[in-house]
Formats: sequence, C-alpha cells, structure tokens
Amino acid sequence: MTSLADHPRLALPEFAAGSVWLVGAGPGDPGLLTALALHALDRADAIVHDALVDPRVLALARPGASLEFAGKRGGRPSPRQPDITARLIALARSGRRVLRLKGGDPCIFGRGGEEALALAEARVPFRIVPGISAGIGGLAYAGIPLTHRETNSAVTLVTGHSVEGTVPGGLDWEAIARGSPVIVLYMGLKHLRPIAARLIAAGRDPAEPAAVVSRVATEAQRVVVATLSEITEAAEGMETPAIVVIGEVVRLRDRLDWLAL
Repeated sequence: MTSLADHPRLALPEFAAGSVWLVGAGPGDPGLLTALALHALDRADAIVHDALVDPRVLALARPGASLEFAGKRGGRPSPRQPDITARLIALARSGRRVLRLKGGDPCIFGRGGEEALALAEARVPFRIVPGISAGIGGLAYAGIPLTHRETNSAVTLVTGHSVEGTVPGGLDWEAIARGSPVIVLYMGLKHLRPIAARLIAAGRDPAEPAAVVSRVATEAQRVVVATLSEITEAAEGMETPAIVVIGEVVRLRDRLDWLAL
C-alpha cells in the first residue's frame, strides 16, 4: 500500500535527519490531523510530546519511534522549558528526525515560538506545522461557531493562566470586556470566577451567554452553558483541559450541536 508520504498528489516535503518539526496535533480527534502531521508521525525517529496530545494520535507513530513525554500541566510537576528545548537540540544533533508534537496549534499558547527561536539560535533546521487550535476546532465540536455574521466580526483569544499560575495581570481586562464581542479563554477554568467578575465589573452583561467545553474533540467531551454570572457554578467539577467562550455565538449551540443529532 502506498503511504501518505508517497502519495503523488501531496508531494510532501522530506523530513530530514537532524531536523525538528514543531507540529500541532489538533484538539483531540485524530481525524483533525493535517497531512503534514501524519507525514511527520510516519517519518519521525523521536517524538517529544506534550500532555494534551491524544493517545490515539500517538498510536499513529511509526513503529520503532521513541516517545518522550514533555508535558506541562498547571499545578503539577512539569519539565522545565529550557530542558525540553535542550533535549530537542540534542536529539537533532544526534542525527534523528525529531517531532515536537503539541496539542492544538504549536504557536497559540503552545510555546512553539519559544522553541523555534531556540532552535534557530542553535542553528538546528526546523519546520512549523500549524494545527487546529482548541479555541477554534473545539468550539466547532461543541456546536459553537467562532464567528457569525449576525453576532460578531471580531474575536479575542486570551490566556486565563499566567506564568506564575494566577490570573494574567498584564491584560487590559476593561478593554477586552468593552472591545470584543466574543472572548475565548484558554486555560481559564481554574480562574474563571475572578475573570468573570473582572469582565462584569468592566461592563460586560452578567446575562450574556457563556460556555465551557471540556476535553474537546474527544469521547469525554462535555459542554455546559450558562450566563456569564453563573458559568463558574455551572462548570464546577469539569475536567481540564477546557475552553471557555463568552458571547452571543453561544446561543447558536441550541441549533448547531451536531454531535447530538
């Protein structure tokens, strides 16, 4: 059988020995992998993956490829970023094809830019392969479109978790509350109560619809919908990782929850 990498219509690039590919694995469902991501899984000698990569994606790795866990999860012991980057460089310099596999998209709150800069400084060849971010694909799996002509022409993507593990203090929450019709919070479940309070204090309507989507694009996906003032209580006990969306697009879920059809 002809492999994906050898398909004549795709003309996929060579995954050269001694190089690193920074690849987005999408939010969960292996069907959301790109052709380049599958190509990398088929060719990689070493796969350094984070905690959010679905096990079904890892199962697609080439037989004989080494798998190394390098996941970061809030509040738990995690590998240090400099150590992860040093490992990527060492593996590449040993002549291996190195796949740095990240959940979602590597450059949307995924530290892909940091790792790419380190690789560039070390003169290690690399490629960035975008993936479907949870804030886009995950919401689509929940029946919530990120944009709709009747509700919004702008979106703000926000991290709800600072490097110190607190609510990000360098953000202008008042400007976000006033200026964005739809707000998507990554890693925001832990601090959802104070974030919702800040948005309401800045003028956001407490009755505005909001949703939390947990374990997006997996068999364990769960969605709760409530008002902004009540979403924290409604989401109590939900598992991470989770995406939070605030805005009128949430109302469309009643008609667009295609997984329930």
